[in-house]
Amino acid sequence: MRLLLPLSFAALLIAAGCSKDKDVEPPATLVNFPQTLPVKRLWDDGVGGGKKQTKLRLGLGPAIDNGVVFAANHKGEMLAVSLETGRDVWVKKLKVPISAGPAAAFGIVVAGTSKGAVIALDGATGRQLWRAQINSELLSSPAISENVIVMRSVDGRLHGLDTHTGKLLWSVEQQVPRLSLRGTATPTVAKEIAISGFDNGKVMAVSLTTGDTIWDTALASPHGRTELDRLVDIDSAVRVVGDNVFATGFQGRTAMLALDSGQLWWSHDMSSYRGLSVDADNLYVTESDGIVVAMRQRDGAEVWRNDKLKRRGLSAPVVTSTAIAIADYQGYLHWLDKNTGELVARERIAKKQRVSNPPAGAGDTVVVLTDAGTLAAYRATPRLVSAPAATPVATPTPVATPTPAGTAPPETPPAGAAPATSPATATPAPAAETPPPAENPVPPPATPPPAAPPPP
Repeated sequence: MRLLLPLSFAALLIAAGCSKDKDVEPPATLVNFPQTLPVKRLWDDGVGGGKKQTKLRLGLGPAIDNGVVFAANHKGEMLAVSLETGRDVWVKKLKVPISAGPAAAFGIVVAGTSKGAVIALDGATGRQLWRAQINSELLSSPAISENVIVMRSVDGRLHGLDTHTGKLLWSVEQQVPRLSLRGTATPTVAKEIAISGFDNGKVMAVSLTTGDTIWDTALASPHGRTELDRLVDIDSAVRVVGDNVFATGFQGRTAMLALDSGQLWWSHDMSSYRGLSVDADNLYVTESDGIVVAMRQRDGAEVWRNDKLKRRGLSAPVVTSTAIAIADYQGYLHWLDKNTGELVARERIAKKQRVSNPPAGAGDTVVVLTDAGTLAAYRATPRLVSAPAATPVATPTPVATPTPAGTAPPETPPAGAAPATSPATATPAPAAETPPPAENPVPPPATPPPAAPPPP
């Protein structure tokens, strides 16, 4: 029988084996910084769950679909609220111990329970569509496609269920180690392929319609003398960009694989149990020690590294249109600049409420659910800097040349005719003549432009 080990218990075992005289590095202390990204708290709500939910380390996180946020608690309550206003759309009491999800797509919402039940609801009304049974604990959100729903269970199986009826279509299995971290990877669907990481350090891809294995690649191999040293769990979702798959694992590697064959294009030794996120150019990884690293997709080269949140129990990062958002064990939500990794904003969701599961992002908005059940939405919008007004260019006024007294003014030639000059009457220019003013001189502005507003 599989032994599930919470990460906190693993940390205690490791600490117990260390010398009593050795100091354990404390979490990084938060320091003040110039907050250059304005953040607005849109709304907050209480999903509930209590202390028991916090200790169980469940796979409960928010999901967004069609402008609606979905969230659930371990007591069996699921709610839908408007992303813009936070007003309740519907609330459903399922009376089952929800432990995974919800996930939302194609107009349906799906969640899993501690007892292996899979429940699908209508996203618009909350009406139950169907209920299926897998007979194994579920600790990660499903992946929803138009025809197949993919679930990962703690017994090492990947299941495919019919989206419309809940009928089990296929099931595949990977070997489960004797000891592993508590948690399972969230599967991903791309191009009729279901992809998921497993506790033995492998990433597997199967056909979405038949469940046939397309490839499985070892991201890391167990090594070491103790069971703790041999932990190589992949407990976070892989990410797919085009024809490439990005994955990261605990005490293993972060790597790019080919979607069609599973071939490793590049890999770097790196330990992460929270996961990664991607945008068009880079991937962002939360390492096990709380360091956040940005890497180039095409070759894995490091772009930047931020250690100012080290050992703060960070969640997986989420990419928004304005920054990288990430939450910590004290209920803070941090925003990091995509290009430099510097902190640009910070807000506190709730006091002494850890955030274990990844926040959800939509455009410039982030929705986060704490382990204790506080649900909140934030919008981060860059401050618009108005361009300075164009300075008018003055045209120089022509200066009339005075005519000496008694001399007739020169006759103006008709339009289009070349001026006739006679060598006998031409007057030579003086030897030292003052040069004419430059054409179109730009006069200095009457008043200096207004200074940019100081950062908050």
